Amino acid sequence: MEAAVNEGSKAPVFKGVDQDGNVISLADFKGKKVVLYFYPKDNTPGCTAQACNLRDNYTELLEQGFQVVGVSADSIKSHKKFEDKFQLPFPLLADEDKKIVEQYGVWGEKKFMGKTYMGISRTTFLIDEAGVIRKIITKVDTQDHTAQVLGAWNEA
Repeated sequence: MEAAVNEGSKAPVFKGVDQDGNVISLADFKGKKVVLYFYPKDNTPGCTAQACNLRDNYTELLEQGFQVVGVSADSIKSHKKFEDKFQLPFPLLADEDKKIVEQYGVWGEKKFMGKTYMGISRTTFLIDEAGVIRKIITKVDTQDHTAQVLGAWNEA
């Protein structure tokens, strides 16, 4: 049984492959702040809005010392198309075996239009330089996620 992931707890160490075939792990970001965001599906309206908002404000996030990493259960090929279509400047990890989403507790039952199914709950984890989760955002504003991230970080 995985330990609960809470604000103030150590972020679970993950390793995954991004859209360019690079192996990315949490350890790569030691000493940096990380915006680790989980999203349901490439090329869907909310996920596209969220990714594009992070892209449009990427320079500001970098200037504030943040690294951005997206995670979904889509394939590397799907992530590559998503990146190319919207010129996304950050890694998107393909978590097809759902190891990372399960580590972070964001895989579970969802309801949409009367149907129940398993999927990823859109959630963002703000991880500090020491690898501790400073803030967990569960009510994600896909249109203005960067402002939400920066506001949450400053409140934490």
